[in-house]
Amino acid sequence: MITLESITPDLALTGLDPTGIGTVIAVVPIADGAVQVFYRTHDGSLKERLLNRADEPTISIATVERPWSFDGDGEAFKLTVEAKRIDLAFLFDPMMAVHTSNVEPLPHQITAVYESMLPRQPLRFLLADDPGAGKTIMAGLYIRELIMRADARRIAIVAPGSLVDQWREEMFEKFGLEFRVFTKDLEAATPSGNPFEDIDHIIVRLDQMARNEKLQEKLCAAGWDLVVFDEAHKLA
Repeated sequence: MITLESITPDLALTGLDPTGIGTVIAVVPIADGAVQVFYRTHDGSLKERLLNRADEPTISIATVERPWSFDGDGEAFKLTVEAKRIDLAFLFDPMMAVHTSNVEPLPHQITAVYESMLPRQPLRFLLADDPGAGKTIMAGLYIRELIMRADARRIAIVAPGSLVDQWREEMFEKFGLEFRVFTKDLEAATPSGNPFEDIDHIIVRLDQMARNEKLQEKLCAAGWDLVVFDEAHKLA
């Protein structure tokens, strides 16, 4: 029930029109206890009706359903949208890894990764350059870009023992990528007994692999999207 004095523009009312809910457009007082109501029906038709006190019990404020209204957790929705934005960011920023990493690559590094390697993947590459040219930076950009494009998830790095910690630190500090270094303790702690199957980002010592055929078999048995060999000329 609603009083005549409570009827105002934009109010949705039931009982005002026999076809359903009517939305008030204007209210004009006619006399004491009577008003002329101009309203719009659900199909857009414009109508009017004279109401008096006797009509008050039959008129009430409508509960307008919102079938497409959002009643979920706003913070969770925002987090999901942000994750999706990041997931698709590479479509709008072809050098997303550069802009989201803690590096300032040199021109030759940009050329190697974005003009030579990425356009032709999936292929095998031999990245050769002078000492100090930043091959680790190139590899890191390539790895991060593949991950952001969902082209690579499982990645192994095989490097000389003296460079393993350097690889781990640079991948984390410069590219935000956390790699675990293979150790006997890590092997013993994994449920399957093969850490290469359980860990998506791992670094292995080249000398450790060279003298352990069982370890080589475990590495090969696990499926990889990308394997990086540092000092590859020492593999022969």
